[in-house]
Amino acid sequence: MFVVGNFITAITTILDYSLTIANYLIIIRALLSWVNPDPYNRIVQFFYKVTEPMLTPFRRFMPTYAIGLDISPIFAILFIWFLKLFFIRTLFGIAMRLGG
Repeated sequence: MFVVGNFITAITTILDYSLTIANYLIIIRALLSWVNPDPYNRIVQFFYKVTEPMLTPFRRFMPTYAIGLDISPIFAILFIWFLKLFFIRTLFGIAMRLGG
């Protein structure tokens, strides 16, 4: 069971880092939307292409036209925090019980 615990710990650590990176990418995209950047800039296009799949599901629940403000980044960040606080901690707890 020691090997399984270590495997779960490794996967959980990678997921934790990935969620942290996704969190920062969403924050950067939200900040970019405040300054109205050049949409043809490669860096801006990168942030839009990377974060759009993460924000689209939240836009279905809260369309922008209803309130005139895109608050999908807030919901995406809250969802990432939930995953980190519940899912990641649960996986770490399972790994520790297995001897990882």
